[in-house]
Amino acid sequence: MMRLGTGIGWRPEIADAVERMPGIDWVEAVAENVCPGHLPDSLVRLRERGITVVPHGVSLGLGDAERPDPGRLTALAERAEALGSPLLTEHIAFVRAGGPLTASPRLEAGHLLPVPRTRDALDVLCENVRIAQDALPVPLAVENIAALVAWPGEEMTEGQFLYELADRTGVRLLIDVANLHTNHVNRGEDPARALAELPLEAIAYVHVAGGFERDGVWHDSHAHPVPRPVLDILSDLASRVSPPGVLLERDDNFPEPTDLERELAIIREAVEVGAAQGSGTRISSSAEPLGVTREPATPATLTTPVAAPTTLTTPVAVAAPATLAAPVTLAAPAEPVGLRHETPPHTAQTQIQTQTQTQTQTQSPPRPQSHEAAQTATQAPLHQRPRPGTFDEAARQRLGLAQAALLSALVAGTPVPEGFDRVRLGVQARALAAKRADVVAKVAPELPLILGNGYRTAFIAYAQGHPMRGGYRQDALDFAEKTLLGDRTAQGRSRRELQRWWLDRSGPAPRRTSRLGRVGRALTRR
Repeated sequence: MMRLGTGIGWRPEIADAVERMPGIDWVEAVAENVCPGHLPDSLVRLRERGITVVPHGVSLGLGDAERPDPGRLTALAERAEALGSPLLTEHIAFVRAGGPLTASPRLEAGHLLPVPRTRDALDVLCENVRIAQDALPVPLAVENIAALVAWPGEEMTEGQFLYELADRTGVRLLIDVANLHTNHVNRGEDPARALAELPLEAIAYVHVAGGFERDGVWHDSHAHPVPRPVLDILSDLASRVSPPGVLLERDDNFPEPTDLERELAIIREAVEVGAAQGSGTRISSSAEPLGVTREPATPATLTTPVAAPTTLTTPVAVAAPATLAAPVTLAAPAEPVGLRHETPPHTAQTQIQTQTQTQTQTQSPPRPQSHEAAQTATQAPLHQRPRPGTFDEAARQRLGLAQAALLSALVAGTPVPEGFDRVRLGVQARALAAKRADVVAKVAPELPLILGNGYRTAFIAYAQGHPMRGGYRQDALDFAEKTLLGDRTAQGRSRRELQRWWLDRSGPAPRRTSRLGRVGRALTRR
């Protein structure tokens, strides 16, 4: 794996500052926000200077029960080729559920949600990853995500799950140490144990980001300074392996460039502290076979002052997930080059409750807790292991029913599936609605201007009973239509402006803006 060095997430809001920052070896750009035929001038200039640009996808849904969409894979491939990228990254998450697989309405999460760490989910994920590998022109790396809720009946730890995924597919790993911290606070998972179980030699690079804590819940906002616990996990990782690259993510609430440069310096120092602690015992990320483990390092001691973890008692706007800048027309999937690779929501919920009870009764024994043990556990007799090219399609349906039931509870208000923490699911549902409001405000900035202070309250109330049925642009149109049809938020002038906004965008093409067109519209209103 190539050495990347120290990088930062490229965002339009800080594009000029990133170009001027000293010591930036590479950047990462949200793939869905980049148009291959019209690359941002800033990224073009960075490429001309020899700065590596890595596209980072957020909407593929490798953890979905359905196979990856060929159009989305084609779009990712086009971006990797346009940027001359050495690899492409995505997430171990599901982002949509329902549809023909479960005979239920298709639902969009608008957010990265965790997949259950079960054999079914692992089998589905492995096949989806192989499909993506075959369709992409560069190697793929996948990222562990932050989670607020835990699936009942999980059969593996995060480290074991990632180990088997990498072992079975050869996929590289993007390890987000901030997400390990999030899962420690929210789910009680030990970051050191996760690092001890990871296939360290499969790491492509590392993410570092900040967040905040409110009411005992850690929110991975990417809008706050990196706290010391996250830096300690980074040092622990760096004591075990020399990471090919480390990148600072910042998606909102951007500070002054000097503050970002200071954070990058602290990140470099945390890596150096870990390297010193692990001197003589570290491994290269591509030097040893799967199965190498290292003892946890002692907590890092940094000389540069670090911001304490942020604890908030008042609501804060959490960074919104990236969205497509504009609709993209996708061509047929390109020829792979380079890489080898071998019911309605209520009904869905009822079925998955029955399955969850059955799985709980027949739950597998605990998975091994080290690389060697995990590898031994997967070396079952050949007649007991799936043959290459075979796949249990029933696993997709079981996973699909489970995901549809969970997502329906989060975005459509259906009953909480059995085994989930109702309080945590409520927190997650409110966070999803708030995030939708934030993203729609960015995609359609006219809406907050038209509706004023009533926008956010009205949108969250709308979101709690109206799941997304497309992208965020469609969500903005649906919200405007619902507001015009029955909501009292828009009255008088604001209602007329909202109606004009909706009419201009809801048709197959923008309305004419000539004087004759304006006169015609005025006549039709009478």
